[in-house]
Amino acid sequence: MLIVGRSYSAEDIGSQCWKYGAKSVTTSYRSKPMGFKWPERFEERPLLQKLVNKTAYFADGSTKEVDALILCTGYLHHFPFLPDDLRLKTANRLWSDSLYKGVVYEDNPQLMYIGMQDQFYTFNMFDAQAWFAHDVIMDRIKLPSKDEMKAHFDTWRAREETLEDAEQMIWFQGDYVIELLEDTDYPKFDVEGTNQTFMEWEHHKAENIMGFHDNAYKSLMTGTMAPKHHTPWLEAMDDTLEVYLKN
Repeated sequence: MLIVGRSYSAEDIGSQCWKYGAKSVTTSYRSKPMGFKWPERFEERPLLQKLVNKTAYFADGSTKEVDALILCTGYLHHFPFLPDDLRLKTANRLWSDSLYKGVVYEDNPQLMYIGMQDQFYTFNMFDAQAWFAHDVIMDRIKLPSKDEMKAHFDTWRAREETLEDAEQMIWFQGDYVIELLEDTDYPKFDVEGTNQTFMEWEHHKAENIMGFHDNAYKSLMTGTMAPKHHTPWLEAMDDTLEVYLKN
């Protein structure tokens, strides 16, 4: 099994393939390896250059025989239904191009985009962005001049370009969510606690990439500790709802 990519999809799909019996799993990266402590028969190699029949050729000159190829190469923003002057053009990154507060399209502030960022936070960030957009539409938030929007963008972009690892990226996105909450009357939630939960999750992955699923976390809304799953993840071969939820 050969997987091209180095982010969450490659990590998860590769782990699942290994768990369910792939003879070997190889992931191929463009920039840097994921760097986890992978088990035997799981390896990382530099970027795939070409396939000749079943032979994969990598950037370091090595080769490997593979039976299947899965592309986990990320996302491209694509809005073919919009005219060019309204179409967002940005890479998949934590601070998206051309958006004030990550939401308002700078070239035409009547247009807003939700969820365009590369993400650690997901639905609670999307919800806060939608609330911000709502407040702009309702004229509760007055947008600054284009120059002021650009200055705000530049400040966040400069910080984004200093980020070196997942922990810094999580705190960056958490601070962005805090700014959205401060700008609106969106119901406040524990962003620092959310960041700390992300940290705990990242540390569990670094300690044991094939066992981090076995940990449980506390709900920041209710304070309830989630129960650990009844079967270690590597041994849980039946993921039907009935088996997953059994006591």
